[in-house]
Amino acid sequence: MRQSQSFGQTLREAPVEAEVASHQLLLRAGYIRSIGAGLFSYMPLAYRSIKKIENILREEIDAIGGQEILMPVVHPADLWKETGRWFEIGKELARFQDMNDRDMVLAMTHEEVVGDLTHREIRSYRQLPQLIYHIQTKFRDEPRPRAGLIRTREFTMKDSYSLDADYEGLDRQYRNHYQAYFNIFNRVGLPVIAVKSDVGMMGGSMAHEYMYLTPIGEDTLIVCDNCGYSSNRQVALFRKPEPPTEEALPVEKVATPGTKTIESLAQFLNVPASQTGKAVFFTATFVSKDETSGNETRHDRLVLAIVRGDMEANETKISNALKAVELRPARPEEIAAAGAVPGYASAKEIDALVLVDDLVARTPNLVVGANEEGYHLKNVNYGRDYTADKVADIVAANGGEPCVVCGNPLRASRGVEVGNIFKLGTKYSEAFQAYFLDKDGVSKPVIMGSYGIGSGRLLACVAEEYHDKEGLIWPVSIAPYHVHLVMLNSNNPVVAETAEKLYHDLRATGLEVLFDDRTEATPGVKFADSDLLGMPLRLVVSDRSLKNNSVEFKLRTQADRQSVPVEDSVSRARAVVDVLFAELKARVVPVPYQD
Repeated sequence: MRQSQSFGQTLREAPVEAEVASHQLLLRAGYIRSIGAGLFSYMPLAYRSIKKIENILREEIDAIGGQEILMPVVHPADLWKETGRWFEIGKELARFQDMNDRDMVLAMTHEEVVGDLTHREIRSYRQLPQLIYHIQTKFRDEPRPRAGLIRTREFTMKDSYSLDADYEGLDRQYRNHYQAYFNIFNRVGLPVIAVKSDVGMMGGSMAHEYMYLTPIGEDTLIVCDNCGYSSNRQVALFRKPEPPTEEALPVEKVATPGTKTIESLAQFLNVPASQTGKAVFFTATFVSKDETSGNETRHDRLVLAIVRGDMEANETKISNALKAVELRPARPEEIAAAGAVPGYASAKEIDALVLVDDLVARTPNLVVGANEEGYHLKNVNYGRDYTADKVADIVAANGGEPCVVCGNPLRASRGVEVGNIFKLGTKYSEAFQAYFLDKDGVSKPVIMGSYGIGSGRLLACVAEEYHDKEGLIWPVSIAPYHVHLVMLNSNNPVVAETAEKLYHDLRATGLEVLFDDRTEATPGVKFADSDLLGMPLRLVVSDRSLKNNSVEFKLRTQADRQSVPVEDSVSRARAVVDVLFAELKARVVPVPYQD
């Protein structure tokens, strides 16, 4: 590609709304342009990289038996009503009506369509297993798009779906994807770890996320460096301390003026925070279905979660324990309407679902609210003094807590989710009556798995990982071009002729070349743009180099420059690019599966 003819331009400064490095550099280098919050156009250079990512996705999923299809972005809402997700998902699901007033959906994922296709196509166990996938646009109306391509509203994903006759088959396909995803990330040079995660709106029995560790990440990961335990903080476990063995003492009401926080309460009573119970209020949304009409309705309930005062309530664990479709912090007026006093709340005599952490249920003689302004109760014991609608693990793990597996201190890190895999089970096949006849003639639901990677987010994470103060540094596997050929002093016919010949000869060897043939740009601008664009190898043809019958070679990852004879430059460039590919290939190794 001749740079003089390329569509788009570089910018000296990034727009002020670009806060993270990948967003700034992709804008400055002319890779992407924003047309609205979370909505981006991929310019020619970025689109070349995206297509390379997608080809890697295809190769790895094809290698484990995938068949590529293409499913529509627009879905009839009836499909989403069949699974209940029309009612369960909030405003992030884009809903609209067509000209015939039929409810429609812009797809954020495609489990419903796959369930419907499976119902139509699968009849016998002889047709299983199957693995289908597509690479398609999605839309999620994110309330807070951020960090450029890392969190957008419209995005492209590779999502694959496994169909099996039994759970052993699902396990095999899940593990195949587990390894295939590591292959994909290693081929693009992105370091990731796989962690256990919440199944969320997808449902099912198990999920893993592939996390790129970076300070800009939205997710908190809990990792044990000793035994390898890793999990998203949403579902992470830790080894809880054993409560003291004490006789249950009589309840005592004490005046505690101005102690609406655990810190002030513990200081006032001169007790450790671990001897207090913390009351946290949420409003949970539930969906109920009328068995006669089949209609589903949403209703809210106030939830009182009680955790030990030195711990934090985990919203994901609470939502999962209650099987709520949404959970948010309760508003003061909702708490008051239930008969509770904020800062002094008690589980007794309030209109709320009560959820108690399992450690609280085992800890004797806690200090908790008296549900009266300025008063607490000492020596409160679960079972004797109050009960709950449910007891479960509902606290968040933090760095420094003992590992649930080996007891060593856990470490907290930030990360960006770049891929996920789910064991869906029969949730969607049962909703769509996607049954097959097994070898004994018994009708059974198809067992499904779902596996996704976003290509745009992956591109942004690679840009976040590989850059310096001058610009981007692309791994060769997804660089828009392998070689950036820069011509200086184009008014010199020898320079121009040599550069033109090199351009054609390099391409003849299969190398992809971006040729900076611009006549108006100064050498300083050309070098700055070359560093900003980030191609793996730069070749410079100039008056100065040709005086020595040479071409200047420079890898983007290195500061050193080399002079290579003109006659050797094509073969040397080919060899350098081949070495870069070989280095990435060497990263693709088997990864032990951690369930």
